[in-house]
Amino acid sequence: MPRTQSAIRQMRKNERRREINRRNRSRLRTAIKKLRAALQAGAVEEAKQLLPRTLSIIDNSVHKGILHRNAAARYKSRLMAHVHRLIRASSTVTQAQ
Repeated sequence: MPRTQSAIRQMRKNERRREINRRNRSRLRTAIKKLRAALQAGAVEEAKQLLPRTLSIIDNSVHKGILHRNAAARYKSRLMAHVHRLIRASSTVTQAQ
């Protein structure tokens, strides 16, 4: 346990930061999971709506230091590719009919 007054304050501060970081990381993971679930289900409209929101959350996570910028770029690239592939597949199905 911390003994000095400054160490006690630092411990309280670390705990607050930890909670904030956990909330932000959870928000990021939930957004990515929702988008991936929409992609898996083939819900084109839902995926279109979730994509910009998810990309924004990813960018905010980089800014807050939760995610490395290269990891964020990789997530964004792969998610956009999946969404565009789903859109393209759904448009070819509707054109064939």
